[in-house]
Amino acid sequence: MFKNWKTILLLAIPSIFSFATMTVTGTINLIVVGQLGATIIAIVGVSNIIMYNGWALFSGIGHTVNYLVAQSYGAGEYRRAVERTYLALYVCLGVALIVSMAGTFGSGFFLQVITGMSDIAETGEDYVRLRFYAMAFGIFSFVFHGFFRGIGDTRTPAYLTLISSVIMVFLTYSLTYGKYGLPELGLEGAGWAFLAGEGVGFLGCVYVFFIRLNKSFHTRIRVTFRRDESKLILLESGKLGIQEFALSISMFIFTMFVARLGQNALAANEIALNVMSFGFMPAFAFGATATILVGQQVGKGNPLMGRRMGTETAVLGSIMLITIGIIEFFFAEPIARLFSPDPEIFQLVTRLIMISAFLQLFDGFLNFYAGGLRGIGDTTFLMRTSFFFGVIIFIPLSYVLIFVFDLGSVGAWLSLYTFLTLFALSVMIRFYRTDWLSVRYKE
Repeated sequence: MFKNWKTILLLAIPSIFSFATMTVTGTINLIVVGQLGATIIAIVGVSNIIMYNGWALFSGIGHTVNYLVAQSYGAGEYRRAVERTYLALYVCLGVALIVSMAGTFGSGFFLQVITGMSDIAETGEDYVRLRFYAMAFGIFSFVFHGFFRGIGDTRTPAYLTLISSVIMVFLTYSLTYGKYGLPELGLEGAGWAFLAGEGVGFLGCVYVFFIRLNKSFHTRIRVTFRRDESKLILLESGKLGIQEFALSISMFIFTMFVARLGQNALAANEIALNVMSFGFMPAFAFGATATILVGQQVGKGNPLMGRRMGTETAVLGSIMLITIGIIEFFFAEPIARLFSPDPEIFQLVTRLIMISAFLQLFDGFLNFYAGGLRGIGDTTFLMRTSFFFGVIIFIPLSYVLIFVFDLGSVGAWLSLYTFLTLFALSVMIRFYRTDWLSVRYKE
């Protein structure tokens, strides 16, 4: 067991660092621009929801590369791993065009629809547009990261994320307030910071994939269209994309409900989500680790070992989330005060953090076991379950608790964790009821 734990941690720790870096970056950026007022906090929060929805819709490409490369790597079929990555990158070209057009023509519209506030839409339109352009680069990077993690290299995504994040933080502060000889652009400056950081991260991925890894994996090859492989990638990407999008659109509508409670409630909701992401990110990291280890074992023809590795990954991830939850629960108010001096905001944030501190363990279960199911290619179940619990359960329950029972932000978060708990339990049951002896490498 302890040998497996070492393997898990060697993969998970860089991923934790990578996701935590993203979380810290988002938190620092929110603190930096948050000094401009509650309106700006609300714009950034709503923008994050918009970006998450856009990213989620196309994230299935990266998730698919991750698990298919892990299986191909485990089977020793390195060329197939590279070919599948190429085909995914071809798909990303079309996706980048769609995302860029959405940013150019729809930024203000999206803000208006979510918040119903014309002043927020007008103030944040340029910022959101730049975030869309940044996301176009980010989708490519996510595919490259899927390849790196699939071959067991979780350090490279961590290093590249760190470089990208440092650039974002520095430029957010410098361009927002006109420091170090740079122009004072306000919120728009924070948008340019995102674009620069994602652009540099993309160039780093290109260097690693095509130059550094070429000697070991022969990544500079010509890959022609193959109908069977292209169909597999598109089908799997679609299912995993729908899975993520069902979650994101649920959060999208959830945020619309919260926005109707007022600007302070919306700002508090965004701050609380940022704080709780310190638990969400390790959950994502251990979930990604489960995908890698399960996928590689399936590729090796040893699915039962994959099941065991998935279980041990969940155990280690749960220990970390419980530890984080204890810290968040007992230091909820000091943490909330870091983001806003407004008593109405930080007191509400404090309550939301205390509600979430231990319930976030179920978000961990969801990520751990969903990662394991991705590793075996059980994507249809994930898609259907995500849609059912997100759209059929979460959205109506949020409306009822917020508006019918008049529980406000507290009701919103109770509905959020009810949804996560039910979803997590269903995924966990599926993981252990799977006939692992019948699991095969996806060709």
